[in-house]
Amino acid sequence: MTTELRVLSEAERDAWFGCLELAFGGVPFSPESREMYAALAEPQRAIGHWDGADCVGTAGAYSFRLTVPGGAAVPAAGVTGVSVSATHRRQGLLTSMMRRQLDDVRSWGEPLAVLLASEPGIYGRFGYGAATTEMNLRIDTSRVRLALPPGTDGVRVRRSSPAQALDACEAVYGRLAADRPGTPVRQPGWERVPVNDPESGRKGGSPLQCVLAERDGEVTGYATFHLRPAWDDAGPRGAVAVRDLAALDPASYAALWRFLFGIDLTSVVECHNRPADDAVLRLVSDVRRCEVRLRDGLYVRLVELGAALEARSYRAPVDVVLEVEDAFCPWNAGRWRLTVDEKGAAVCRRTDEDPELALSVNELGAAYLGGVSLTTLAAAGRVRELRAGALAEAALAFSSDAQPWCPHGF
Repeated sequence: MTTELRVLSEAERDAWFGCLELAFGGVPFSPESREMYAALAEPQRAIGHWDGADCVGTAGAYSFRLTVPGGAAVPAAGVTGVSVSATHRRQGLLTSMMRRQLDDVRSWGEPLAVLLASEPGIYGRFGYGAATTEMNLRIDTSRVRLALPPGTDGVRVRRSSPAQALDACEAVYGRLAADRPGTPVRQPGWERVPVNDPESGRKGGSPLQCVLAERDGEVTGYATFHLRPAWDDAGPRGAVAVRDLAALDPASYAALWRFLFGIDLTSVVECHNRPADDAVLRLVSDVRRCEVRLRDGLYVRLVELGAALEARSYRAPVDVVLEVEDAFCPWNAGRWRLTVDEKGAAVCRRTDEDPELALSVNELGAAYLGGVSLTTLAAAGRVRELRAGALAEAALAFSSDAQPWCPHGF
């Protein structure tokens, strides 16, 4: 069967979206979500496979700037909308789209590509590595208490509509973005994503609600959430489903959690996609009753290896020669010397020197944001130390104070 792979035209958008919806179960996007993502779409960065008049494969890429260790915002392709029609599986369509897309990303001058995988087993063969971890919580607030830091009582928590609070919430998000590797620096229009609230996405809950934390008239944090009322013979057992929570200081952070724990007629707070090192785990009295679950988050692909490694800063000086395997993007394969000075600035150049660490581009992607240790990867047999001491030196340099995290989908 022969298909044609080409860049999406404006006239083909609905067919492209229809293919994507069908591949993900056939449930249409809500009108609100479809309009929002249509406004955010970059058709010149979307490709599709066509079998005659039918779209049978889709892939797109947003223009992102991603926070990396050190706080720099690095251009990155936010890969999205990847699908292949069930009628055209195992015919090489996905591989050809990944090939075309990574070639395009390289031509755009973006050293990174990132994605959130629907299934974790798909993208490793294209050089992506799982670089962040998401934490999900289901906290029994009837039995878990919070240890509040000094100053919590001085924080005012007040209600606001998500739309009215949007600018204040975005200001908090923007101030925090540089502190957390893996966080997209939101471009115009993306502020709508956290407050998009179609009824179909509420899972029986209320419309999206919002509270702001304030001190001396300044907004210092926010939380958005749905309430899901429920009752049994013993009384109310509702849940608070947290969508977003962010704060500029410990007292504001704790005040927001105290508010969520204390909402009437609820006994559970549910959180999906919190950072793996979320400080709430150090506030609760019983972490076992928080039902902590971890899963893979953002996947990172180094498209231009040298530029990517130079774009981030490092925790310690290091001088190491890397032997890198990259079958899918062979321009990255070979030996690279990474030299980092006392200030964390890096130079990464090709070399003919003897290698000191051997690994694939997948492992570099996993370790790139500082959340996955090269030491751990070595223990799994994914990194080989060829010079004694090189592994410990590189692992320290690549590490990050904060666990990387991507706070929203795309």
